[in-house]
Amino acid sequence: MSSRRADATTRILWVVLVTGIASANAASDPPLDVTALDRWWNFEKPAASEATFRQELAKLPADSGARLELMTQIARAQGLQRRFDDANATLDEVQRELPGHPPRVSIRYLLELGRVFNTSRQPERAMPLFHDALDQARAAGEDFLAIDAAHMLGIAAPSAERLGWDLQAAEMTERTTDRRSKRWLASLYNNIGWAYHDQGDDALALEYFQKALPAWEARGDASAVRAARWSIARAMRSLGRYDEALAIQRALLAENERSGTVDGFVFEELGELSLARGDAKAAQPWFAKAYAALSDDPSFSADEPARLARLRQLGTAP
Repeated sequence: MSSRRADATTRILWVVLVTGIASANAASDPPLDVTALDRWWNFEKPAASEATFRQELAKLPADSGARLELMTQIARAQGLQRRFDDANATLDEVQRELPGHPPRVSIRYLLELGRVFNTSRQPERAMPLFHDALDQARAAGEDFLAIDAAHMLGIAAPSAERLGWDLQAAEMTERTTDRRSKRWLASLYNNIGWAYHDQGDDALALEYFQKALPAWEARGDASAVRAARWSIARAMRSLGRYDEALAIQRALLAENERSGTVDGFVFEELGELSLARGDAKAAQPWFAKAYAALSDDPSFSADEPARLARLRQLGTAP
C-alpha cells in the first residue's frame, strides 16, 4: 500500500494490527542505540545525517527492529530535505516489515510518518498519527517517544490547541525519571515561549525563553544555545527593551564572525532593532544581508514567503 495514496486512518489501523500480532520473541529484539543515534543526528545537516544513518544501517541485522528504527530516522532526514516521496517510500518499507517487532518500532513509524505529513503541510493527516503514537508510547512505557508525540501535537494542532499540548508535554518531561527524556525540556520551553509570544504575552514568553537557555546549555549544543539567546533578545525587542536586545544580537554577530558563520536571523533582528529605533537607513543593509542569507534556505523560503518578501523590500536601497 503506497503512502502517497493511503489515508492516515488506514495507516493507524494497520499499525494497531501489527502491534497486536507482535511475535513472542519481540522482547529479545534489542532497541536502537539511542546514545549513538543522538551522536549521529545533525538536524542542521540532514543530508549528512542520512549518509551516516545509511552507513550504520549496513551494520545492523536485516531482520532487527533496530534496523527499522534507524530507517525511520532516514525518512526523517529525507523529510527535512523536503524529499517527501523518498521519505514516504522509506516508511512504506518499514511498514511492510513491522510485524513481529516491539511497540517502539511502530511508534517511531507513526511519529515519522506524521512528521512527513506535517512538514509537507498536511497537519490534518499528521494529527491522528501523533495521537496514536502518544497512546502507544504511554502504554509501552516509552517516555521519550510519548513526549515526542505530545511535542509534535503542539506543533501540528490548530493554533488554539498548541499551547495546551506543549504544557502537557513539559509536564510529562518534568515528571519522568528517564534522563534522556529530560532533554526535551529545552525545546519544550522554547516552544511554550513562542506560543506565548504568538499570543502577545511577551513577558511570559521571555520567562520561558530564559528557562530554556540553561536547558540548552546542559545539552552542550552550541548552535542551539545561540538560538536560545536570539529568542531571548527577540522577546526583549517585543517588550521594548531595545538596548538589552541589541547587546545580545551584537554579541551573537561577533561570535558568528569569529567562527565564519552566517546567520540571517541575527541580521534580521539587527535590522528590526534599527527600524524600531526609527533608523531605517541603518536597518536597510541588515535586511539586505538577512534576505541574501535566508533566501538560500529552502525551508525558510517555503514556510515564510511573506517574511522573506518583507526582508527583500526593506533591504532594497531607495
